[in-house]
Amino acid sequence: MAGPLPVEEHEVTVGAPAHGGHCVARLAEGRVVFVRHVLPGERVRIRITEKRSKFWRADGVEVLDPSADRVPSVWREAGPGGVGGGELAHVALPAQREWKAQVLAETLRRIGGEEVAADVAAAAASNQYPLTVEALPGDDDRGGLGTRTRIDLTVDAAGLAGMHRFRSHDVLALREMPLADPALLALDLLGESAWRRSWHPGARVEAVAPSAGEPMVLVDGEVATLRRRSGPPRRAVRERVESSVGELTYRVSATGFWQVHRRAAATLVESVLAAAGPLDGRRVLELYSGAGLLTLPLARSTGPDGAVISLEGTEDAVRDARRNLHEHPETLLQHGRVDPAAVAELGARADVVVLDPPRAGAGAGVMHAVADVNPETIVHVACDPAALARDLRAARERGYTVAAIRAFDLFPHTHHFEVVAALRRD
Repeated sequence: MAGPLPVEEHEVTVGAPAHGGHCVARLAEGRVVFVRHVLPGERVRIRITEKRSKFWRADGVEVLDPSADRVPSVWREAGPGGVGGGELAHVALPAQREWKAQVLAETLRRIGGEEVAADVAAAAASNQYPLTVEALPGDDDRGGLGTRTRIDLTVDAAGLAGMHRFRSHDVLALREMPLADPALLALDLLGESAWRRSWHPGARVEAVAPSAGEPMVLVDGEVATLRRRSGPPRRAVRERVESSVGELTYRVSATGFWQVHRRAAATLVESVLAAAGPLDGRRVLELYSGAGLLTLPLARSTGPDGAVISLEGTEDAVRDARRNLHEHPETLLQHGRVDPAAVAELGARADVVVLDPPRAGAGAGVMHAVADVNPETIVHVACDPAALARDLRAARERGYTVAAIRAFDLFPHTHHFEVVAALRRD
């Protein structure tokens, strides 16, 4: 294996932001460098961290001419040479959202193509929600801090909890985690903690702060506690979501997927219901349905004369969904791979298709199959703009264009955000 790069520094003027939490810069000879911990327009000194044939990576290590949008980092341990997960911690919150909106627009154009970009621009212009990245309620008041209800840590060789250095297997012990929900901070997992009796070097520590009930800590997938247990440990958490179709309650495996931002679940439920349009009496196909976050409000919205069919590839998530939908036995919850054949079989006569694929997106095959079902509306939930662009391009090849789109800042101080798009045939 190659050793660390020798120290190599350059002075550059930073260009536009790019997908992944960095900005584009060019060296004097024209070499493209993707730089973290900087802002567009700044003049900075950078240190090269990785060299590839087509581009290099670097950290900004000295700011010579700062942007007006630069602020003191809210998480210095995620700065140059530090852990991943807080790459925009040095950027003012409004500027973070402008950054993400620029990345979304440029990624849709570059990967989706000019026609997809034009569709999105037209939909945003005709809609009451322009193509911005929206803050969730309360985030500005808290400076975007304390939003994460789920954190993953790794124990270092000294027995301290930390995170991996960016693009490295090295574990850096943490002194603080300002993005974590206060209930998780109260667990006191960092430093010389009493929890150290429960783990070992290399252990994975997961902490969950559900909206209903006490926080939970898992070590290598097993529930851990500082107190003697009086019975079998609980392996699931309860989540409550206030929505326009009433309070929604969920049971979710502690190791299963759930949105990490405290307000994310409610935000996505309302956005998806709005994008889908009136659902009473309608037939809905839901793909990548997880533990039923969207399935439950969809089932309530379709009413007794409608139907919801969901498909999810993770067996534990389907098991959770069956518990969460126990009041809707008419809902068909299927376990299986989401592929074109399954979409064609389950999607017959679907009026609406809702899909929330993983970060890689649904892919052209699935998007073509969804379009071939010929629903009135497709609602696409995406956590990666590049994957969204590819999926929108595939849908357009079958005649579906973006009718409405909204983006949400579910991950303050990181480059991540979520998009909900409604697609219809011209």
